Amino acid sequence: MLIGKKRKLGRKIDEIQAGEKLEMQETIEDKDLLLYLGLTNDNNPLFIQHDYATLTPYKKPVVPQVMLMGMVTSAVSKYLPGPGSSIVESSFTFIKPVYHYSKLTFLFEITEVNRDKHMVNMKVRAENEQGIEVLKSTLQVCPPYATKSITSNTMENF
Repeated sequence: MLIGKKRKLGRKIDEIQAGEKLEMQETIEDKDLLLYLGLTNDNNPLFIQHDYATLTPYKKPVVPQVMLMGMVTSAVSKYLPGPGSSIVESSFTFIKPVYHYSKLTFLFEITEVNRDKHMVNMKVRAENEQGIEVLKSTLQVCPPYATKSITSNTMENF
């Protein structure tokens, strides 16, 4: 249980600079696909039925695009800027299909830091193991705010 325990927050707006980059890799495993499909109750045959997918231009099942978006948003929440961040605007383009068991490399780059608005803009791209770009995105992210102690003003009158 987390009650009463300190939680480490991500980097604050003053700790972030334009030009910073993060690279990470994700491999699409069966367990991840099954968890996503079960959680969302998504039974699109393009995602799970080999016999159907072979009859399409894709030739084999593809990874749901929303699952790829989740990998991007998860990286923002975990790494850049990190815990306490919130994505306020996003745009995604899915350039090529991503297939089951693909190993993706994601590259995140901070393109602008607006301290007055407490916002960070970033661009994201992902490549498959052949180095082919499969996804690009732009994000507007609100980094975590510095927290104040709940007792910080209590003793001001004494």
